[in-house]
Amino acid sequence: MTQINHHLSEELLIAYSAGTLPEAFNLVVATHISLCDTCRAALDAQDAVGGALLDESPDAVVGDDAYAKTLALIADQNTTPVQHPRISDGVLPSPLQEYVGGDIDAIRWKSAGLGVQQAILKTSKDAKVRLLRIPAGAAVPDHGHRGTELTLVLQGAFRDEADRFGRGDLEVANEDVEHMPVAEVGEDCICLAATDAPLKFNSLVPRLAQSFLRI
Repeated sequence: MTQINHHLSEELLIAYSAGTLPEAFNLVVATHISLCDTCRAALDAQDAVGGALLDESPDAVVGDDAYAKTLALIADQNTTPVQHPRISDGVLPSPLQEYVGGDIDAIRWKSAGLGVQQAILKTSKDAKVRLLRIPAGAAVPDHGHRGTELTLVLQGAFRDEADRFGRGDLEVANEDVEHMPVAEVGEDCICLAATDAPLKFNSLVPRLAQSFLRI
């Protein structure tokens, strides 16, 4: 059984339940929930609260064309909806396998420099999500954040100035966090990372490559 020590915040659970997160963040949250019994139970409770509030809300008057307009809006969205996740035994949990088209062997890795590889997944444009493969013992260049970064470990583990993060653990970093994640020795670290703003790298080379790598 996976021992998970870093969970979703209440704010993320509420936003996921309400459907207000960017698609990239939705995918990270759904993938974590598929690995975490604690957060899956918390989501069920949040959904129950949301359903009860809807039941108590007064009826709203809508126009005769509301249904047609809703279908048109759905058709205009070029995104893949993230549904409540199923449990999976693969390295990539089921929500993520639907985006990749299979398990880890289906990932099309591209070099991100310094031995790190990435695979950017197609989602809506309000945030970006990518798979990262960090060689055992290697580090991601130290950086800060202009927005929020969610990083979920799928294989191996990494450490930074805050803590250790193993499979299923989620690190939430914001503008106040500056760190340099280092993969533990013994196994490559594979992570799913979503950002809603570019990172702030402290060294010159990563800054020069940033636009090319879309980080």
